[in-house]
Amino acid sequence: MQNHTFIQKISAMLSIMLVVAVMVPVLAFAASATVGFSQVTYKNGSVYGTVYSNVYANGVNDAVYVNVYDSNKNPLSVAKATYSASKDGLYYYSFTKDALGGYSYVNVSGNVYDEGVSVGSSVYQVVYDTTSRSNNSSRSGSGGGGGGAISTDGTISVSSDGSVDANTLSNALTSHDTVTLKLSGDFALIPASAIVDAVKDGKTIIVINDNGSITLPLSILNLDNLAKALDVEVKDLKIKVSVAKVKSETAAAVKAAAEALGGTQVADAVNFDVEAVGKNNQTAAISFGSTYVARTLKVTSSVNSKQATGVLYNPAVKKLSFVPSTFSMVDGSTVATLKRNGSSIYTVVQSSKSFADVANHWSKADVELLANKLVVDGVTDTTFQPDRNITRAEFAALVVRALGLSSSSAANQFSDVKSGSWYAETVATAVKAGIIDGYEDGTFRPDAQITREELAAMSIRALNYADVATNVSDPQSVLSKFKDAKDIVWAQKEIAAAINSGLINGLTDTTIGSAEQATRAQSATILKRLLSTARFID
Repeated sequence: MQNHTFIQKISAMLSIMLVVAVMVPVLAFAASATVGFSQVTYKNGSVYGTVYSNVYANGVNDAVYVNVYDSNKNPLSVAKATYSASKDGLYYYSFTKDALGGYSYVNVSGNVYDEGVSVGSSVYQVVYDTTSRSNNSSRSGSGGGGGGAISTDGTISVSSDGSVDANTLSNALTSHDTVTLKLSGDFALIPASAIVDAVKDGKTIIVINDNGSITLPLSILNLDNLAKALDVEVKDLKIKVSVAKVKSETAAAVKAAAEALGGTQVADAVNFDVEAVGKNNQTAAISFGSTYVARTLKVTSSVNSKQATGVLYNPAVKKLSFVPSTFSMVDGSTVATLKRNGSSIYTVVQSSKSFADVANHWSKADVELLANKLVVDGVTDTTFQPDRNITRAEFAALVVRALGLSSSSAANQFSDVKSGSWYAETVATAVKAGIIDGYEDGTFRPDAQITREELAAMSIRALNYADVATNVSDPQSVLSKFKDAKDIVWAQKEIAAAINSGLINGLTDTTIGSAEQATRAQSATILKRLLSTARFID
């Protein structure tokens, strides 16, 4: 009699749990327990494998159950998992469920119960039938804690609360060089403990939602330093990656900034932010160093790539600035890929600028292209003065702008660069990036006209900053055809590299003219070649 009553109770509990699993499969996301799967197999009508949790549950009311659903997520059965082992703070439970039928795949989810109450996670995972689709067996993976199952291509679904299960992510990164986190909300909270090895191995995480995507090379993360900055251990650190549309007030300010430049905004303004999060939601900014991180935005209307560019919105001054960008067609829609080494608000604008004094000038195409991309400005709204010489400070400013660098407020090392001058921050930024250095007397000579030798050197250093290889093993072999090569004062390697990279040509077939002063038109053309070589524009 007692056994009969016991069986009745168990049957009743299983029935209730099956109904609850069908009605509220995602309620457990809010709970503290973790549930994930490993080595799950669906074969010959049976699904079996191992489920893990950070909760020890090995009784009638304290137990781990696996819910099994068909391909349409209709309930099929419930299997109780049996405790088998523990390791690294996790408890492992084995389960088997037979006679499920001949589906091409089934869905499974796990629940941890404490005194009959669900305290764990319930995450769907797809498990493919290896009887008929042996090549799909790799599609099963670990789930739980907010991160979903690992698909064939290493994609993990992330719930709106942003939580990502550490074991799921770690397993995915073990199998894939690139893992995609597909967001239901606006951000992902990546457990640092799951990416320690992936950081060392140089793997990549793509975070994507309807707002856009960001491709994050994990090698840029110094987890130990970030943890130290937040006074936590790495195991308690999270990397928060946000891809969120800006609020209406900011959106209006971005639109106004585009219109102030004579442009039209053709993509939503989206805040792409990467930061470290510690205890009590304390945060620390993450530096990308000189690594350019790619983001994508969907363009809302047809654009001419020669007249459009990605831009950064600076809320402090309410202005837009150029971001290296390329355009492509994806599933019939235009997508902009923006590359920059920092977090910010980004959008896309299109302009149609022209200057009367370049209408018949040889530099017309390059000048207008860079003007529409906000890299160069006219002297007035209608004139560019292409044949006017350009100063060292002016060209340094153009290079900093072309690379999309944030201004540096560091103190200048040059005696003739005063803190209040318009170029002080530009020069400091260019020095920090390794693009310029001064003269032996400690001066920069910002107002001096730049020579072709100096222009070539700055341009090559800019390419190097953009991680483009420019080294020439034998500079003399490149320079030997120019009879005035002997007049190059100090930049033999840089000029040879600039010629070899296609940034500059000789003044004639046999002369370089290294001491000649460069013009605004020549500067624009070299910048256009630089950006094209770095694949920063189409």
